[in-house]
Amino acid sequence: MSKFLAKLKEVSFSVIPVTVMVLILHFTVIPMETTLVFRFLIGAALIILGLTFFLMGVDTSITPIGSITGSTVSKSNKIWAVIISGLLLGFFICIAEPDLHILAGQVHSITAGSIAKSSIVLIVSLGIAAMLALGLVRIIRDVPLQRILLILYGIIFALGLLVPPEFLAIAFDASGAATGATTVPFILALAAGVSSLKKDREGADKERFGLVAITFAGPTIAIMLMSILSKADRITGALPIAAVESSSVLGPFIAVLPSIAREALIAILPILVVFLVFQVVAFKLPKASVKNILSGMLLTFIGLVMFLLGANAGFMEVGNAVGYNIALLDNKGLLILIGFIIGVVTVLAEPAAYVLVDEVEQVTNGNLKRSVVLFTLSLGVGAAVSLSMVRILIPQVQLWHYLLPGYIISLAMTYFVPELFSGIAFDSGAVVSGPMTATFILAFAHGVADAVEHASLLVDGFGIVAMVAMTPIIALQILGFIYNRKPNVEEPITEQELSTEQEPISITFEADI
Repeated sequence: MSKFLAKLKEVSFSVIPVTVMVLILHFTVIPMETTLVFRFLIGAALIILGLTFFLMGVDTSITPIGSITGSTVSKSNKIWAVIISGLLLGFFICIAEPDLHILAGQVHSITAGSIAKSSIVLIVSLGIAAMLALGLVRIIRDVPLQRILLILYGIIFALGLLVPPEFLAIAFDASGAATGATTVPFILALAAGVSSLKKDREGADKERFGLVAITFAGPTIAIMLMSILSKADRITGALPIAAVESSSVLGPFIAVLPSIAREALIAILPILVVFLVFQVVAFKLPKASVKNILSGMLLTFIGLVMFLLGANAGFMEVGNAVGYNIALLDNKGLLILIGFIIGVVTVLAEPAAYVLVDEVEQVTNGNLKRSVVLFTLSLGVGAAVSLSMVRILIPQVQLWHYLLPGYIISLAMTYFVPELFSGIAFDSGAVVSGPMTATFILAFAHGVADAVEHASLLVDGFGIVAMVAMTPIIALQILGFIYNRKPNVEEPITEQELSTEQEPISITFEADI
């Protein structure tokens, strides 16, 4: 119970700023319907409880499953086995990612079915599968992360010259959505399990990060290839108009609950099946450990249902309304400022962000505090939303004007920052572009793009997830550069000093509830 209360307090302090921000806007510059505000408050409460249960469930289920699976796969010492395992794990975990289904549904709806939801989910999952296999091979073969990232982003920007602007935005956003609430914790744990077998502890800690960054490139490449091979023409889109506006406070929650529960079940089921199969074939864990993992999976499911219910029925509509109404104001500078604040406070409610910062604090032996990482991530996301608002307001500014120099800077910095920090930074880009980004921030951008006369929903409304995924990479690498040259130490902090002397991952679990 003490762990539950601690998590609840932590999550409350994270979600409350978003709630307060929206309420301040409601009572000052953009008054909204009372029913809409009440739904938003209910959604906030559901997100707080859901995020609490989700994080507790991840700690006792998804994280240990990923760690044990990674260790088991890498023990085979057979590259073909690692590749096949990576392909299967990547495909089945990604195809069930709720964030991906949210984004694919929005693309399907806005394009009136021109880009089918099922096509996006399938293509993106194949991209994740291929990159996860590549990332696992990289860890085992000790290939430098910089080399892989340079090749992958070279391919991305080469393909980017051949695709329409609409597909460029959707391709980058797909990578952010595919690395969400369930995939990121599993991939982080999988990387920890594979790297834990390395005899060199410093090398193991470096390899623990970077797998998410490699998988992040998969969906972008896959969507671009889909566009090129299908020879798709430019497409148009518009926000769908609801046939009936509900005046009920609880009505929308009840209406979407069955589909949300189904999506959450689909998200959890593949991981559960993977665990049960490996338990019979290889793990052979004691019954007590299996029971704790299954209990954790139940908590994860409950938390994911509550979180997605609050985000979909309570947050998305408000995000749309806030963006639309602020964009109609005469003071466009206010839109940029509010966008920055929304970005700062929204990332604090991302589930996977807490999984990452806990891993970072653990692997750096406390040298890098979780609060510092969260603050840096928040600044990066705030900058991303502000820059996206500028892009929507000024038609001459295009998405690639940000992404090309941004990723060139990010890749160049990998040669001046310790590899551990580079892996953490590139992983963070995927981590912060989770459920809250796919719902509230993306809905906010769609509302703004719908209100601005010259803006395109597909070109300008999408792409904000790509920005949110890029700016934290630069922000955290700057943080790593600063930490590596702290003036209060005689010599720069080395990767060896950053590495931890922690014991290998244990597979003994305790139930706290």
